[in-house]
Amino acid sequence: MAGLEFDNSFVRDLDGLYERWSATTAANPELVVLNDELARELGVDPDDLRSPHGADLLVGNVVPDGAEPVAQAYAGHQFGGYSPRLGDGRALLLGEVITAEDRRCDIHLKGSGRTPFARGGDGLAAFGPMLREYLMCEAMHALGIPTTRGLAVITTGDDVARETMLPGAVFVRVASSHLRVGTFQYAASLDDPTVLSRLVDHAIARHVPEAVDAEIPALAFLGAVIDAQAELIARWMLVGFIHGVMNTDNMTISGETIDYGPCAFMDAYDPATVFSSIDHGGRYAFGNQPQMALWNLARLAESLLPFIDPDADSAIEIATDALQQFPDRFRRAWSLGMAVKLGLAAIPDDVADLADDFLALLQVAGADFTSTFRSLSRFVDGDEEPLRSSLGAAEGFDAWLVRWDAARATGALTADAMDAVNPVYVPRNHLVDGALTAATAGDLGPFTELVDVLRRPFVDQPGRERYAEPAPPDFASGFRTFCGT
Repeated sequence: MAGLEFDNSFVRDLDGLYERWSATTAANPELVVLNDELARELGVDPDDLRSPHGADLLVGNVVPDGAEPVAQAYAGHQFGGYSPRLGDGRALLLGEVITAEDRRCDIHLKGSGRTPFARGGDGLAAFGPMLREYLMCEAMHALGIPTTRGLAVITTGDDVARETMLPGAVFVRVASSHLRVGTFQYAASLDDPTVLSRLVDHAIARHVPEAVDAEIPALAFLGAVIDAQAELIARWMLVGFIHGVMNTDNMTISGETIDYGPCAFMDAYDPATVFSSIDHGGRYAFGNQPQMALWNLARLAESLLPFIDPDADSAIEIATDALQQFPDRFRRAWSLGMAVKLGLAAIPDDVADLADDFLALLQVAGADFTSTFRSLSRFVDGDEEPLRSSLGAAEGFDAWLVRWDAARATGALTADAMDAVNPVYVPRNHLVDGALTAATAGDLGPFTELVDVLRRPFVDQPGRERYAEPAPPDFASGFRTFCGT
């Protein structure tokens, strides 16, 4: 893209993990959404991207100087079943750029046409799902959660055949890399052992360079990924986010959230909550996400065994010890975050139980997750009505308040500090659904306003109270999310 200098280490280092490819030519590309702030971070003038030439670059009609478009190869366990060859069926990695802050970023096109990994699909994407991914990326970023980012959404001028004909689009995604657990699974399955060796070296150099000096670099790398994922999943759980499709090909090595397909945010708190239309057994329900992350990490560890110890039994024992650290690391990250959400400056010994019991009250009362946590700071400031309205009828609520007050006596945070971690606004499912429906019909206004609201999730925005309200019961009871393929 104009102004970008590409340095494509993935292509340079990892022959065997990609196919060189070109995007399908879009008939009439039109830039619909552009993230000006992110464009500037990447060193691009947003006005250049708004030109016809800029739209051609963003949609893949024109290959930017220095870019080397490839479809990446990876495998993956999908709902527990192993698929040995998945890969970018409808996406291309244009290449990598290095920002002024010395951050290496992938520039990636989603919906750019069939590739050798398409597996019978058309390789295209519909406008609504690409807007959804853009919105979710930017909402998660504003919430402070590690995530891929949305640079742009461009309509292609071509229709996409789904249940009906829908306008086609390409989503331009930015990530610190697109290396996944499934990338390692694929490399480990190849006859050429040098591919996996090169991948391990590449991933360490790119994401955990300090591991080079460790006694066992691959083990240090595994530990760093375990830490990153423990922190990430804790942050998901602290805001009520449900990824919906935590397959191993959707878990990054970097610890960034990726692939916002059937994701959603809870309204009423229930750890069994599932929105995904394809998660029939609840494998990826809200409360299962930590154990599913650990399951995925075990698949990564399996790929790394030859680099941990040449003796297979010893390698398994060492890797198992590393994996057994995940529950404590997750719980510690979650407990620290929950303490701040509850307004606790210090962490008494029973803070985890206090948090668990608060969530139990939410579940019994059917209370809204986001707004009830936000009401805690109002309670601290003397306005008890919102919290009592949510939980006052739940048995044990007054006893919990006594325990909470005692915990705060050992060191309390201000209401402002609580508000800095308890959002007013999250991407409420009914608002997202309505905005995407309107946009697909030609009205981008609701989408634009929703994105604007979500860029400041912790700040009350007068006149936008409806964006903080949970879905009407008739919507919430039957709502399902879809992969958008």
